[in-house]
Amino acid sequence: AVTAARFVLAALRLAGAALLFPGSCTFEDSACGYQWDYAHLPWTLHGEGHYISVDTSYEGEKAVLSSPDLYSEEWSCVRLIYQIATTSGTSSDPARLNLYQRQEGESFDRLLWSAKEPSDSWLIASLDLRNSTKKYKLVLEGEMGQDKSSSIAVFEIKITSGYCIECDFEENHLCGYVNRWNPNVNWFVGGGNIRNSQAILPKDHTLKSALGHYMYVDSVYVKHFQEVAQLISPRTTTSISGCLSFYYQLKQESSIVFTVYLRDMSGFYEEIWKTDSALNADWALAEVDFNAPYPMEVIFEVAFNSAKGGYVALDDISFSPVYCRNQTGTPFNPASAGCNFEEDLCNFYQDQKDGPGWSRVKVKRNVYRAGDHTTGFGYYLLANTKFTSQPGYIGRLYGPTLPGNLQFCLRFYYALYGFFKMSGTLAVYIFEENHIVQEKIWSVLDSPKGVWTQAEISFKKPMPCQVVFVSWCKSFWDCGLVALDDVSLSLGSCQAADLLLPTPGECTFEKDECVFTQKKRGRGSWHRKRGPTPTSYTGPKGDHTTGVGYYMYIEASNMVYGQRAYLVSRSLRGTPGKQCLTFFYHMYGAGTGLLSVYLKKEGDDEDIPLWRRTGEQSISWLRGLIEYESDTNYQIIFEAIRGVSIRSDTAIDDILFQAGPCLEVEEIQFSSGYPDSLNEIEY
Repeated sequence: AVTAARFVLAALRLAGAALLFPGSCTFEDSACGYQWDYAHLPWTLHGEGHYISVDTSYEGEKAVLSSPDLYSEEWSCVRLIYQIATTSGTSSDPARLNLYQRQEGESFDRLLWSAKEPSDSWLIASLDLRNSTKKYKLVLEGEMGQDKSSSIAVFEIKITSGYCIECDFEENHLCGYVNRWNPNVNWFVGGGNIRNSQAILPKDHTLKSALGHYMYVDSVYVKHFQEVAQLISPRTTTSISGCLSFYYQLKQESSIVFTVYLRDMSGFYEEIWKTDSALNADWALAEVDFNAPYPMEVIFEVAFNSAKGGYVALDDISFSPVYCRNQTGTPFNPASAGCNFEEDLCNFYQDQKDGPGWSRVKVKRNVYRAGDHTTGFGYYLLANTKFTSQPGYIGRLYGPTLPGNLQFCLRFYYALYGFFKMSGTLAVYIFEENHIVQEKIWSVLDSPKGVWTQAEISFKKPMPCQVVFVSWCKSFWDCGLVALDDVSLSLGSCQAADLLLPTPGECTFEKDECVFTQKKRGRGSWHRKRGPTPTSYTGPKGDHTTGVGYYMYIEASNMVYGQRAYLVSRSLRGTPGKQCLTFFYHMYGAGTGLLSVYLKKEGDDEDIPLWRRTGEQSISWLRGLIEYESDTNYQIIFEAIRGVSIRSDTAIDDILFQAGPCLEVEEIQFSSGYPDSLNEIEY
């Protein structure tokens, strides 16, 4: 028996070793090929304590640790065991641990996870990594913040194949599953030792052995009616759908309710499985269809009614991306419910009996009337309900049917012109059950005139429903124009979407200047601003991101003719192949000067001009597209030159760097006709 036990233990160790992917490290006697960046703070390896750490005893902002080159051709799970310790209480700028994925061919690292909560003991983070053909590195970044005394320790990095919600409970940190502590009933680890009093079952399911482990909950300490024990999975970090399966044993003397729930980030519970049989003396397999399009936790909950209830045991939770029952339906694609109206109305339509309340229109670039939101020179929808055949001056625009029981976030841009009173002139309704149930979920209150403003609405309905945009005039005499553009739908609530990690290479200037810095600050510099610029007849009325956010601009009244302002990116990683830079620029004002974009390669003296615009362009935000290549590290420089008068405020917003060629091509990279003399003045 002892020999058999030793054999099982050896097999367990071998299995554990075989499942670990390169990039895993326990920091026992080495850093396993992880390297720190000498431009930043040093990491200290503590071999005797099996961890690596950084603390505030050195002067510096952050420490960076990068893995060797990794490949994940199959889905994998990264588990990080870490601790952030601090002596002070809450800080406005606390220490933080970030985990990035640095993919080959990308200039920007993708933030996978970030934490700043200090703790008295180690914590575990679980992150799903999608399969990819590209090689990558994992990059750990410890930011020290403003605390006088803080430290960040990493005890283990563990990369395994499969999904993070899978677990056989054979490892000491239980794959990141946690028991929600209750004074009376809790989930415990069972098995692992023949003499262990906690082993209520002779064998687990994984190893079919007394040495194997499982989770169990027992009614012996139940004090109250309906005592509940919860075992909570790690939260999913990427959208997954398929079949969740697990093995369980259930022995009951009075009623036990064993239920599996999904819980989203707003705390909403959805039951997906419940026990139907009263007794399972042996391990029984349960399979349930599982759909987590946005971050979710799986909760295994057992409710007892008395101390003589019995027990439930759980083992071998696994997941397959194929649904359990051969479902033929494809998952709902939220992109099918959005539209930028560049080609047509997409899946939106109008009721013929309403009359054509909404028209698809395009405005050429001009200095009087704003163009669309997508590019500044494309199509958008305009409701002019004054001349519709229906009484009440109403125009309805119907969206496609959306499935029930899913959380959605609807975002769109609107602009209003010519109304005396704006409230209620645009509303969004949800139509359910053949239009019998109509619920207003949003309506405009007030908004800056003629500015594209973003609205976002979260909703969830049990039945299939439609989104309907309704424009309405109170009377013939107070009837202006309602413009609509860039409608998008995503899964999950808008608040949850705001918590999601930022798109790598994107800068909206909402929080700060991102990867950009000023060459020199002062009168001739770029300023971060929201709302209109101080001088009339120049500059934007609002930003491009939301209409009420931030953008960067030059204040011409502080500068002299020909003076330059430079906004320079930090050094970006060179990559082989084409890259695409998208941004929005605003050049409105009779005295507008120049806006240029340059590429500065590391080691080169000359900046390479990529794009230029001269003089007044439009009252709208216009989209700029630049395709460029640089296999060495480089910087991107935005240069604005003040024009002949104070009506020369030039602005930029919503910069996005993307790998690969631009999907569209901009006709003109350089608009000619700028005066040569302007090029010669240097301040």
